[in-house]
Amino acid sequence: MIKFFSVQAPAAVVMIRPHHFHSNPETADDNVFQIRQDDAADARIAAQAHAEVSTAAEQLQQAGIAVHLFEDEGRTTPDSVFPNNWFSTHAGGHIAIYPMFSPSRRHERRMDVIEFLKRHYRVQDVIDYSGLEQDGIALEGTGSMVLDHIQRIAYAARSNRTNEVALERFCTHFNFEPMFFNAADATGHKIYHTNVMMCVGTAFTLIGLDTIVEPERRREVAARLSENGRDVIDLTHDQIAAFAGNAIELAGSDGPVLALSQRAFAALRPDQIATIEQSARLLPLSVPTIELAGGSVRCMLAGVHLTKRPG
Repeated sequence: MIKFFSVQAPAAVVMIRPHHFHSNPETADDNVFQIRQDDAADARIAAQAHAEVSTAAEQLQQAGIAVHLFEDEGRTTPDSVFPNNWFSTHAGGHIAIYPMFSPSRRHERRMDVIEFLKRHYRVQDVIDYSGLEQDGIALEGTGSMVLDHIQRIAYAARSNRTNEVALERFCTHFNFEPMFFNAADATGHKIYHTNVMMCVGTAFTLIGLDTIVEPERRREVAARLSENGRDVIDLTHDQIAAFAGNAIELAGSDGPVLALSQRAFAALRPDQIATIEQSARLLPLSVPTIELAGGSVRCMLAGVHLTKRPG
């Protein structure tokens, strides 16, 4: 059997299993998806988050996706469960390391993860942008950018965590066309990470078009997304708030899989599900505790777009 392949859909992911997870007060000001919690509940919440990551990893593996699971026993990295913000991998053997907006999140970068990828995959170079933090510049990986690996476009919503200069630099190095826009939720708050409002798959895209503030830019983004025949599935503000845009297409053993949360799946309409199922199997994962921190399944999965070494 020929395994499904798309440059858009990685067949492996990196996940971090936290031992001391909690909602990070340092990131709450610009993340309206985040829910503040009672400190007294920290131990219970940490245990629940640990279990949710373990179960999600098992379900992904059962779908034929390789999961590289790392432990985080640190107490100073409450958002470590979201590794896609500090590194990304790219076809041709490239890795990027990113500058983070919040000081506490900068401790999430782990060279043991990078060294693991070098040992098991063909890595040609590692480009480290983290020095831009000293200039107050952030670009939080595939949270800040939603990458169309087929059309070579980097979609990005302006925010404290997504700097235009850093995006241009990334796009020059990695051969993407930058497509910046302003995006806001139903209450007018800026979208903090682009990957909560859109997901690009091989044959479809999920996007909250109404979150894009300027009508002309909204039309341009929709047109670019549909250029290669993709179905553009327009999400409502309520669906975005339920993390329906925070999904990722992966290459499973039986074909493409769309990984998303149970909450996101429940928010989709039957016609939207039917459109997705024309080309991918939906894989809902239960991560309600993780979602307290303001991110969901897409944020938990750092895709591996590298070539595996023999053996």
